[in-house]
Amino acid sequence: MEEAVGSPEDKQGTCFSNPVVISKDHCNLSKEDVKNFEIAVDKGNWVEFISIVKQIKQKPPRPTVKIAVTGDSGNGMSSFINALREIGHEEEDSAPIGVVRTTQKPVLYSSSKFPNVDLWDLPGTGVTSQSMEDYLEEMGFDKYDLIIIIASEQFSSNHVKLAKAMQSMRRRFYVVWTKLDRDLSIGGLPEPQLRENIHKNIQENLQKEGVEEPPIFLVSNVSPSFGGFQKLRDTLRRDLTIIMYDSLLGTLFQICKEIISKKVEFIKGIIKEDNLQECFKISNPNSLAECQKVFQEHFGVDDKSLRRVARIMSQSDTYFTDGMQSQDQQYGWILSLPHQLYVACCYFSLTHMQQACVLDEAAEKTKKTVNKILKDTILSEEGLAN
Repeated sequence: MEEAVGSPEDKQGTCFSNPVVISKDHCNLSKEDVKNFEIAVDKGNWVEFISIVKQIKQKPPRPTVKIAVTGDSGNGMSSFINALREIGHEEEDSAPIGVVRTTQKPVLYSSSKFPNVDLWDLPGTGVTSQSMEDYLEEMGFDKYDLIIIIASEQFSSNHVKLAKAMQSMRRRFYVVWTKLDRDLSIGGLPEPQLRENIHKNIQENLQKEGVEEPPIFLVSNVSPSFGGFQKLRDTLRRDLTIIMYDSLLGTLFQICKEIISKKVEFIKGIIKEDNLQECFKISNPNSLAECQKVFQEHFGVDDKSLRRVARIMSQSDTYFTDGMQSQDQQYGWILSLPHQLYVACCYFSLTHMQQACVLDEAAEKTKKTVNKILKDTILSEEGLAN
């Protein structure tokens, strides 16, 4: 069964898309990978879990990431692509540039600087259609993983419409101002003030239309060493890795959720049959504290187990417990239910409800824990987990 998956804590930025529907079949996972992974989750064996995730990570991620470069005609989109690829305009495979419109249809480029990336130079707005709606439909932005909106001289209404459309479509996008050197030569303002003015203008125009601020870069196409080009490249490399592993993260987390949900339903059956004492060796099933302790141990999220995993991951002992609310005081709402409810419900029904509540809390803690392990194990080597 497919469902919307994603990291509960994983928001890389407001310009990034929300979780998407992912199937296990969309990742390069063998049946053996999935089986071993499911066994580790089912047993709460996070040491083995980490080892399996590392093995899975060694397999190639998704083959390509598709990036579209768009904006108003004449803003220097083709020049930007050449600068990003670190090649001169005169080189054989460079994107053609000129004072007239040079890109009449989408053109694909690649670069050794960004392997496994398809870089698409799109016609500027107004080239292929009379309306922004037609342009968005003709360019098919939903097939791209990242959109770079190019601007220069002014941040026009078309730029705002593009940004608003990308946010509505849940597409990742940047805004790149490409002619900072020209602005400095004719603006007569100190560089810090000019940068602030341009950035503020872009922000204000986006805010007026309810667009949350994306990454914004001020660069020079003709002098890539000047301005924010290095920051742009660093950010792009970081986000490319996230995009490449996004499907893997989502799929693995979905598998975890399915296993955890099955365990919860199984244990709730035991609760309903009043067999916790026999099946889980709980001496006093009426003690929520004892139920909590046993359930957390069963899922592998008790403090002792989490400290062990944190050390294996070279983290502090409190890596998994920091920020997690203590569950010991979360059941007061049940214990303080109106007296009439005690009268209306039989004793065991109320007890079962309390036990199920403790179980659900342990399951949620497990989901947060596996999410953190997945993020750290898959992305930490690139410095992307935080």
